[in-house]
Amino acid sequence: MVSQRGLEVLRVIVQDYVSSREPVGSKAIVDRHQFGVSAATIRNDMALLEEEELIVAPHTSSGRVPTDKGYRLFVDHLAEVKHITPTQKQAIDQFLDDSADFDELLGRTVRLLSQLTNQVAIVQYPTLGSTRIRHIELVSLGNNRALCVVISDNGQVEQKLIDLEVELNETDLAQLCSGINEQVAGKLHSELSESITSLTSRVHNALIPAVTHIASALSDSIQANRQNKLVMAGTANLVRTGEDFSDSIYPVLEAIEEQVVLLKLLTEMKADADEVAVSIGREHSNSGLEQASLLSTGYSSAGEKATLGLVGPTRMDYSSNIASIRAVARYLTRVLDAR
Repeated sequence: MVSQRGLEVLRVIVQDYVSSREPVGSKAIVDRHQFGVSAATIRNDMALLEEEELIVAPHTSSGRVPTDKGYRLFVDHLAEVKHITPTQKQAIDQFLDDSADFDELLGRTVRLLSQLTNQVAIVQYPTLGSTRIRHIELVSLGNNRALCVVISDNGQVEQKLIDLEVELNETDLAQLCSGINEQVAGKLHSELSESITSLTSRVHNALIPAVTHIASALSDSIQANRQNKLVMAGTANLVRTGEDFSDSIYPVLEAIEEQVVLLKLLTEMKADADEVAVSIGREHSNSGLEQASLLSTGYSSAGEKATLGLVGPTRMDYSSNIASIRAVARYLTRVLDAR
């Protein structure tokens, strides 16, 4: 059983180690913090923490560093809730508000979050289930091909190259585009293919193959679950903190590149009362990320929820990072709701 003072000792060990990257000894704790007891007493507290597997002694140091279990106790019970500064709030607001479209907005989001935290930032695209079609454009590319651009009411833009199998002149293409928009404007994405297919009874016979191929292509592309798509920023931050990974940084980099595994981990994490879920080290074993921590929270777009995440070494500033990812997710949702 760890005493209250023992928990405070664990708190300062985590905080000092995160800030200095140096193992923390009893003398340093007494010198830096006001415990009002001797170094010998602190050593006894540290011995109990070590028995509980909350801290460990690296091979080359007499100091101690937190274990995954120690970080977990810190995150769950000891970390102070932080708030971003007014300057940071203003920067987030301005940076995200200036985004021209949905893709740029998500790109800006991960770059901003990466800069705020010095970690790898990840954002998952939402599904399109409850978003509605605003407009569709068809652009002739010649050789019986066209570029179909689908613009949703939340600003998302989907592009799909389509083989029409028939040659359409500009008049035919404009007529087809107009007819499609009459059918699909304001409709849900889930209704898109059926709405376009219904045009076959209303267009000239020469246009029916084109209508069929457009409906089929959009069904395959847009109706596919876009939750498999991620945007990342800040991978270079891992390289700069490479010494935090005792074995090698390469398994971490490989795991991040393997987006399916990363997406599964992030979406399976359950958020706590602060709306941010934290998974530490070996808590996500067999992933290549056993020496990393993951933070995950949700944002919403047109009623569809998706995930915003952070990946970094277990030696990270959890309090600040939790505050940053939570704030960015809330601002992102607010910007999307206003569109």
